[in-house]
Amino acid sequence: MRRLAREPRLPRRLVQLYAGLLLYGASCGLTVDAGLGVDPWDVFHQGVAERVGLSIGTVSIIVGALVLLLWIPLRQRPGLGTVSNVVLVGASMDAAMALTPDAHSLPYQIPLLLAGIVLNGAATGLYITARFGPGPRDGLMTGLHARTGRSIRAMRTLIEVTVLATGWALGGTVGVGTVLYAVAIGPLSQYFLRAFTIDRNRPDPAPRPAKAIAPGRPADPAGDTTGAASI
Repeated sequence: MRRLAREPRLPRRLVQLYAGLLLYGASCGLTVDAGLGVDPWDVFHQGVAERVGLSIGTVSIIVGALVLLLWIPLRQRPGLGTVSNVVLVGASMDAAMALTPDAHSLPYQIPLLLAGIVLNGAATGLYITARFGPGPRDGLMTGLHARTGRSIRAMRTLIEVTVLATGWALGGTVGVGTVLYAVAIGPLSQYFLRAFTIDRNRPDPAPRPAKAIAPGRPADPAGDTTGAASI
């Protein structure tokens, strides 16, 4: 806490964190409303929502909280951004979907999808460069990496293929938007990570994967992680 209190960039970091999380949820809402396919985790959220009768944002919050519980055996420690992520992304997703008119034709669906993907990349850059901790899903990925010794890429692929297949089986929407998201989100995230990095003296603005915390070792409250934007 003292370290945060002495941080001169703290107000900006907080603004970036909460703006990024709110925009991230809104971007997910836009891609869902476009109806052309969503990212793997939202395919899963959408499929579960169809089965249990809850809103997709509510399902996202519940899943985020459950994933956070998996951090315990992986010895990961959440930050302010982690806890905020669980609540705000799902809430802003539902709000964006409530405010966005239903899309029934391609001339409306395509721009809605593209806007959602670009906004998702910008939101990713905002909340990650705030450095308040990874999202619950990214922490699961890096925790498995630390515990198993497998590469980040392998862990991310395993997790996202699993949730994509499960969500599709439950009725989630897989389509051209899913493919476009997978292709575009990496370059977009990298661009916005560089654009929103607070400390311009850092040679590489891309965040480092979170490491498993050994017993008795203090966590870094400014830690961050992700490879792309699935929070």
